[in-house]
Amino acid sequence: MRTLLFLIATAWASTGLTAERTSLSVAAAANLKPALAEVGAAFQRERPDVDVIATYGASGALFAQLENGAPHDLFLSADREFPARLVAAGLARDEVVYALGQLVVWVPNGSPIDLERRGLAALADPAVRKVAVANPRVAPYGRAAEAALRAAGVEAAVAPKLVLGESVAQAAQFAATGAVDAALLPRSLALAPELAGRGRALPVKGAEVAQSAVVLIRAKRADLAREFLAFLRGPEARAILERHGYAVP
Repeated sequence: MRTLLFLIATAWASTGLTAERTSLSVAAAANLKPALAEVGAAFQRERPDVDVIATYGASGALFAQLENGAPHDLFLSADREFPARLVAAGLARDEVVYALGQLVVWVPNGSPIDLERRGLAALADPAVRKVAVANPRVAPYGRAAEAALRAAGVEAAVAPKLVLGESVAQAAQFAATGAVDAALLPRSLALAPELAGRGRALPVKGAEVAQSAVVLIRAKRADLAREFLAFLRGPEARAILERHGYAVP
């Protein structure tokens, strides 16, 4: 009997038949990529039968895709506006704030820009020729950058210098490649390996960004999406988010 059971188990394994795996599809703001990779791995250690598959982009671009039926289970936005609009349209539910991001102004090592003394006003200097920001039409951190420049009284002076990335990830890439003199970015990306140690970043006062999530009505794995969202708000994921520069509610 033992021999028979062993042969059945061996035959089962040889056919490649294993426990069915489940995929959780997450549409996530580009600023989350470094942190979410760690959070997803931590979740999969608890749920080894689940594959967390993330699609990254500007929150506004992801919102437009979701409005048009993109088949995701969960939306992790870089603001509260886009999730709220999905809820109002009857396309999502369970909106919850999962992180508080911080806008920073980043300059490369050796830059003469006097951020520490002058703050954003330093970006108006003629020596500063190009400043990277995410496109404010689709990226919440781009809107935050625009508002911060306006509040500092330098929006008109800096506007001609702006180089728009279609997401904060592209704005960060401009900074990493030396294509710009400064960048307004989420702190999470200023701490990422591509920029950490290659420049200095100064938090922009009053430019904190609340980031929320929603479960999509058409989600194929709604229960799993809620489980992941609960994990995201738990102690292990909160510690990961904090390590990547976020405050947690």
